[in-house]
Amino acid sequence: MAADPESFLRGVQLRHLRCLVAVAQERHLARAAERLALSQPAVSKTLAELEALVGERLVDRGTAGRRGIQGFTAAGDQLLAHALRVLDALDAGAQALMPASGARVQRLRVGALPSVAPSLLPPALAALRERLPALQLQIQTGANAALLDALRAGELDLVVGRMSDPQLMAGLTFELLYTEPLALVARAGHPLAKRAPSVQEVLQQPLVVYGEGTIPRHHTESFLSGLGLRLPPPVTQTLDLSVARALLVRSDAVWFTPVGAAQDDLASGLLVRLAVDTAGTEEPVGLLLRSDAEPSAARQALIALLREAGGIPQSRVARR
Repeated sequence: MAADPESFLRGVQLRHLRCLVAVAQERHLARAAERLALSQPAVSKTLAELEALVGERLVDRGTAGRRGIQGFTAAGDQLLAHALRVLDALDAGAQALMPASGARVQRLRVGALPSVAPSLLPPALAALRERLPALQLQIQTGANAALLDALRAGELDLVVGRMSDPQLMAGLTFELLYTEPLALVARAGHPLAKRAPSVQEVLQQPLVVYGEGTIPRHHTESFLSGLGLRLPPPVTQTLDLSVARALLVRSDAVWFTPVGAAQDDLASGLLVRLAVDTAGTEEPVGLLLRSDAEPSAARQALIALLREAGGIPQSRVARR
C-alpha cells in the first residue's frame, strides 16, 4: 500500500473512503458524484488525493472522457475491502448509539441470477419473513458479473449465482448448493414435444436464448459446438424470464435455459422440456459472499434456508 504508512494514516479521511466505495459501486465517476451529492471534479480530486496517499493507482479509468471505471487495481481492491469494513463499523456504531426506544432497522440485500431466483428464492424468503417480520429485504437480479461487482462493492450482502473467472472472484467465497442442466423448453402442445427431436430440428424453430456474455449463453453455445452446430443469427436474447415465458406460450419458440428458470411452468404443465439429451451442461449454483464481510443474523438465517432448499445437509457445510 502506501510507501509511508504514517503519512497515509495522518492524511486519510472518511470522505476518501466514501468516495472509493461510491466509485466501486457505480463504476463511473459522474454517477459516483451524484451518489455523493458532489461534482465530478470533486470526486476526481478526492480519488486523486487518496491515490497520492497510497502511492499508486487504485482504479483503471476508462478511455471515454475518463469517467468510466474499467476496474480496480490490486491495491484498489485491497483498500476497498478495508474501506467497507470501516464504514460498516461506523454504521454499527451509529446504530448502537441510537436511543433504547429506537428500533434498529435490519436490512438484507440479496442478488440472484434471473434463472435461479424464481425457483430457489421464494420459499427461502417466505420462511425468512416468518422468522424476521421486520426485516427490510432488497432483491436484485442481473447478470452474474454485475452481481459480483455489486457484492464486492458492498451493495449486496449475498449473491445466489455462479462461480466466475478468478479475477472476478477476488475477495469472494463460493459455496456450492446444487448443479442444474441446460433444458430445451417449449409450450405444451409444441409440435416437437410429441417425439424426441434432433437438435437440428430444434434450431429450425424460433429460439430464445440468454444474452451474450452470460453463463447460460456460454453453455448453450458450448452444447451446440460439441455437436458441430451453432446458433442461427435470428434469435431472441433476453434475461427477462417473463418475456421468455410469454414468447413460448404464444408461439413455437424453443428456450435454451437452465432448467430451474422454468421449474414452476414445467411442474404445472404449461411448458414442457423437449426430449433432447443435454448431459454435460450442468451448471453449479451456489452462495457467494464477501470474504471480509461481518456476518449478520439475517444473512446467516437466509444462508441456512438456501442450503436447505439446495439440498445441502447442515452436517456437510463447513462452519464460517
